[in-house]
Parts: sequence; C-alpha cells; structure tokens
Amino acid sequence: MRQEFGLPLDMPPFQGKIHPDYRDSRFLEAISDCQGLLSSPSCEILLDSRNRVGKIELAVSETRTRTVVIKEFRTLGVDKLKSAFQPSKALKAWRGASALLMKGFNTSCPVALLEKRTGRFVEQSFFISEMIEEVEEIRFLFPCLEPDKLKELLNALADYLSRIQSEGILHRDLSDGNILVKHDGDGYEFYLIDTNRIREKKRVGALQQVKSLIRLGIPRDSQKYFLEQHFKTAKLSALIWFWYRFNKVRFTWIIEVKKKLHLKQIAQKLKIQ
Repeated sequence: MRQEFGLPLDMPPFQGKIHPDYRDSRFLEAISDCQGLLSSPSCEILLDSRNRVGKIELAVSETRTRTVVIKEFRTLGVDKLKSAFQPSKALKAWRGASALLMKGFNTSCPVALLEKRTGRFVEQSFFISEMIEEVEEIRFLFPCLEPDKLKELLNALADYLSRIQSEGILHRDLSDGNILVKHDGDGYEFYLIDTNRIREKKRVGALQQVKSLIRLGIPRDSQKYFLEQHFKTAKLSALIWFWYRFNKVRFTWIIEVKKKLHLKQIAQKLKIQ
C-alpha cells in the first residue's frame, strides 16, 4: 500500500490532500478559489504556458503567513482523456513529493492538492507547495564555476542523484530547472521540483539511470567524470558512455527541431496577421 504525506481534504467541488499545518479556515477559504488567487494582483506569475504557476503570500493562522507556489495543471485534449484512467497531474505531483519526503530527500514541501472531476474526467487540478527561499537553479552554476568548484558540485550532485535512484525514485524530467541548489560552507543542498514527473520503482536500472541524466546541462568535457562519480567507478564502461552520448545527442537534436518548428509557426502567424 502506497504511503502518502498529508490528510484527506474534502472541499466540494474539490477533493484532495492537505498538509496538517495548513488546516486553518483562512487558508482553506483562500485556496477554495485557486484560479482567483492566480489572477489576483498580489500573485506573481512564474510560468504561464502549458501549465500556470504563481507564488503568493497567504495566511495560515491568525499570526502567521507563508509564501506558497500554486501550480495549475491545464487538462486539455488527450490529457483530459487520459485523466479518466490515470491520476491527475496534481495527484502525481503530491505522490512524487511524498516519495521524496518519505525517503529523506528535499523537495518543496507539499501543502495541498485539489482536483475537480466531472464523472471520470479531471476538469481542474492544483498542486500547492511551500516556496523554497534562497535557492537557485543548477543551470546557472554549471557555466560559471571554476574547474575545482565545478568538480565539487558534480561530486555532490552525482552522489545525490545516485542515492535517489538507488531508492527506486526516477525523475522523468531531470532538467537543470528542476534541481534547485543551496550552497554554504558545508557543501551543497539539493531540492527536486516538478514532482509530477517522479515515479517510484522497485529498481532503477543502470541504462534507465543514464537516460534520465541526459537533460542535465553538464559541460561536455565533464560528462564522463560526472558519470564515473554517479556510478562510483574509476573507469566508465563503454556501453554506459555510448548509451549516454547516444541519448544526449538524440535529445539535443529533438529540442533543436522543436525550436525550429516553433519559430516557423510564429513566422506563419505573423504572415497571416
């Protein structure tokens, strides 16, 4: 039986989960209209594309407020059809965060999960989590660190991801933007976000581990070193290195094609106008 963090939440027309520390009536009333919160002037929109993400400060008691991040998963087209047979993305995000917390890994603390279904289909779903302060995306560190500092970061990151995968946790979008970093004199502290992309498995095989690492923007001349640290080996096997480079090149090519297609679509729209 799956263990999950939090308590059941019944707030018609929404069902979901709630963090025990956030059951105050003020907070519950506020999140009963997440779309309204995301549209309010006090909400800072962080992302507005396939999904909408915003941060806002809300009261969680008479004397305390917290800044939370609200992620609205837009359920359209094929995703709506899938929702009849699969958990909502908000529920997947809650389960992914729960898996990390239960196994002692950092993530943005889950606050609430809300989903509204009509029949079997998800109409709306929201995942609310605590804002992590004083962190930065790992993407900003890779290009600017001196070689010794970069090696220190890669050692810490390789060990962290190796431990996560050894616990059967697979993040299927392990990109630079989904790993947040805090750094102090004692080393690096990592946080995984975008937890709806996390899956729990009995075992994450070596080739599956490698494929999950290709989205990381590790400098080309440090990639083999990073993999050696990840697999804790003095010499990387030819198969692992080939599989990494094959998938890395393939992934990069797909991204470039998508960018070009997107530019073509924009150009066509401009011509039409």
